[in-house]
Amino acid sequence: MRFILFILVVIGVVVFLNPFFPFWVIMIVIALLSALLGLSGIQGFLAGGLGYGLAWLGQALFISATTGSDLPNRMAELMGIGSGMTIAGLTAIVGFFLGSFSGLTGSLLRNLFRKKPDNLYRG
Repeated sequence: MRFILFILVVIGVVVFLNPFFPFWVIMIVIALLSALLGLSGIQGFLAGGLGYGLAWLGQALFISATTGSDLPNRMAELMGIGSGMTIAGLTAIVGFFLGSFSGLTGSLLRNLFRKKPDNLYRG
């Protein structure tokens, strides 16, 4: 449940805060949210990545569809990678990596400050 909740929270944070703040501020916010929710490392990695990647993919497709601009196709042609949809896919992959490492950082940050029992192996 926390996994799906974190994906939805990340999508909301990216969609609503990304127009006002740079991507690195959003990464810090996602890391802090991952630490607060107490996700495991793999959960933080995957949920942060899926949320960030889906948000960036959705924004790229929305902007491309509403403006009707030929710029994505021209940029793809200039880079030699095909069509504008390829650019949107690459944007989603970059977003996935940004979000996934942010979520993992938050999970590891929480583990860093968690108190470990010191008497596990005493007899």
